[in-house]
Amino acid sequence: MAAFRSDSDWLHWHQSPSKPSYVPPAGAVDAHCHVFGPGDDFPFAPERKYTPCDASKDQLWALRDYLGFSRNVIVQATCHGADNRALVDALNHSNGLARGVATVKASVTDNELQALHDAGVRGVRFNFVKRLVDALPFDSLQTIAEKIQKFGWHIVIYFEAQELPELYDFFTALPTTVVVDHMGRPDVSKDVDGEDFGLFIKLMRENPNFWSKVSCPERLSLQGPPSYADVVPFARKIVELFPDRVLWGTDWPHPNMKTHMPDDGHLVDLIPQIAVTEELQRKLLVDNPMALYWAD
Repeated sequence: MAAFRSDSDWLHWHQSPSKPSYVPPAGAVDAHCHVFGPGDDFPFAPERKYTPCDASKDQLWALRDYLGFSRNVIVQATCHGADNRALVDALNHSNGLARGVATVKASVTDNELQALHDAGVRGVRFNFVKRLVDALPFDSLQTIAEKIQKFGWHIVIYFEAQELPELYDFFTALPTTVVVDHMGRPDVSKDVDGEDFGLFIKLMRENPNFWSKVSCPERLSLQGPPSYADVVPFARKIVELFPDRVLWGTDWPHPNMKTHMPDDGHLVDLIPQIAVTEELQRKLLVDNPMALYWAD
């Protein structure tokens, strides 16, 4: 088999991130990160919209330790499709320090779900970002949601703010715990107290089964690194309004970044700006992810 080639415009993840000045609490969880390949061992999906560089489990563990974290939640990304072998391999070599969010098809069997559960999978991800998928997964989500209920899994949804009005009723009818990636990708050029972000606040307030990741300032910011200051008010508001239903993650190795590659140490140093007390930091980094992913 010929060696794979990553996309020519793919930015490689940061080779020497800074050591963060913020020290996470003991037991902190990076609750949104990925593994890619290695591509020669775990081929990428034929239908993928991008081909990443390698980002292996061992490199992820090294970053975790360097940043001062204890555990990881590894999320299946679209480049691997519903082939979860790289994810499962990482979970099986994590010594119980990682959990997973998989991608599955509507045809998945109970035996296949059980095998994923035994490896450490606790959720299924659905992508509603139109530029990353060929079709929105309405029908498959309903079918899969019913299948995963017996395992106590949750659903992770990824969408952009402008799509929320048309998706709102569909999302709020989901029967499981639902985790939203990256605060629903708000437009941070708009008012944090404005109508657009207000709809996401309404979603969280009126649906106590909804959680939010306050992650990925590098994707949302118009001001850019290292402060990503325009994202901070949005993340802080979510943390303060819903302190028991928020998660944080690096998003390493930062898929599809085309303008800059964030320094993961700088991302960690943003945490005390969005969770401004030790109590909020512990909920965000320890209590909440442990309750959702290591309850058993």
